[in-house]
Amino acid sequence: MSSDIPVKTLVSTDVVWHHATVTRARREAQNGHRGAIIWLTGLSGSGKSTLAHAVEEVLHQHGCQTFVLDGDNVRHGLCGDLGFTDKDRQENIRRIGEMAKLFMEAGVIVLTAFISPYRADRKRVRAMFRSRDFFEIYCDTSIEICEKRDVKGLYKKARAGEIVEFTRISSPYEKPESPELVLNTGAEPLDVCVQEVVRKIVGLDIVANIRLKQDFEVKKQHQENGTQP
Repeated sequence: MSSDIPVKTLVSTDVVWHHATVTRARREAQNGHRGAIIWLTGLSGSGKSTLAHAVEEVLHQHGCQTFVLDGDNVRHGLCGDLGFTDKDRQENIRRIGEMAKLFMEAGVIVLTAFISPYRADRKRVRAMFRSRDFFEIYCDTSIEICEKRDVKGLYKKARAGEIVEFTRISSPYEKPESPELVLNTGAEPLDVCVQEVVRKIVGLDIVANIRLKQDFEVKKQHQENGTQP
C-alpha cells in the first residue's frame, strides 16, 4: 500500500534556490485573487473532472486565473511514464502536487481532479502548502453509481480482468478522514455542487472579486426564497 512506501523530498545536488523579484504576492495582486489548491478526490466516475471544469468556468467568467489538472490529461505527458502500481500512483500524486504548487505560486487557482486513493499521498501533498492555500473536496459517490455511469467503460473492463489495479475493484480507496468539503456528487445536481465549492472559495477569501461575491449572494438569496433570478 502507498502509505508503506517511504518518501524523501527530492532535491538535485549542487543547486541553489533562486528568488524571483516578481513574487507570488505581486502576481496575486495583479490577478485580484489568491492562488490556491482545490483538491478533488473520489472514485472514477464520481464527477471530479466535471465538477472541476464547471467551477473553473464560473471563476473564469468572473475574471479569475484558473487551471484544471486532470488525472487522465496529465498521463498524456507529465506522468505518461507511470503505471498504476502503488509506487507509480504515489509518484503521480507527488508530481501533481509539485506542479500545482508552481501554478499556485503564479497566483492561479488550481483545481485538481484525481482519484488519489491513498490518504498518505494526499497528506503529503497537503503538507506542501499552508492550511489557507489547500482544501480537499471529497466527491462522495457510491461505487454502484460510478459503475452505472461508467462513461469510459473502465469498470466493465476491470470486472472482466482486462484492467489490473483498478480502484475499488482490485485496488483500495481510502476515504478522506477530514476533508474541508464533502459533496454527494452521486445525487446532488451539478449546479448545486458548483455553488457549494464557490461558497467555500468565497468564504475562504481566495477570491476578492466583488462581482463574483455579489452574483453568488444574489443566486443564493433567490434559492432560499424559491424565486428565479
